[in-house]
Amino acid sequence: MTTDHDIAAAEALCGLTDAQLSLPARIGHGLLLLAALGMTSAIASLWLTEPALPAHTRLAFGAMVPIGAAWVVYAGWVLARRHVLFARHRIVAGRMALLFALIFTGGALAIGLVAGRPAGLVAAVPGVGMIAAAILLLVSAHRRVAALTHRLAMLEARDPSVRR
Repeated sequence: MTTDHDIAAAEALCGLTDAQLSLPARIGHGLLLLAALGMTSAIASLWLTEPALPAHTRLAFGAMVPIGAAWVVYAGWVLARRHVLFARHRIVAGRMALLFALIFTGGALAIGLVAGRPAGLVAAVPGVGMIAAAILLLVSAHRRVAALTHRLAMLEARDPSVRR
């Protein structure tokens, strides 16, 4: 049996899914887009125009350009859609952040241990912090998806007309 309260809740949920991306989220993703685009462009131009760069620097730039490009694509995708971010999108961003933090930290450790450069070990320290932050964000995103999935299952159990 459907009550007026259930109908109002369903209409509110539909309104949320049709809503536009909030101003703070647009600004944040716009800043992400600009920062990633600026960083990626600067690194790519150095990588392509400076043949005298040491091999390890060229390798690092070669890793940083696709990482920056991935964030440019992600931010551009979010801004182009202009709809609210769904919980699963946060999982995508969390996985990207974790992967890129692992690449950074692994590279820094390799530079420190294999190449014998202490600066690599120093750079790995904030990398560990980035990994921890990415894991926390990813766990939070997974919990949010689980909570929303549970809520949907409860709504479907109450009213079979609710669809995924």
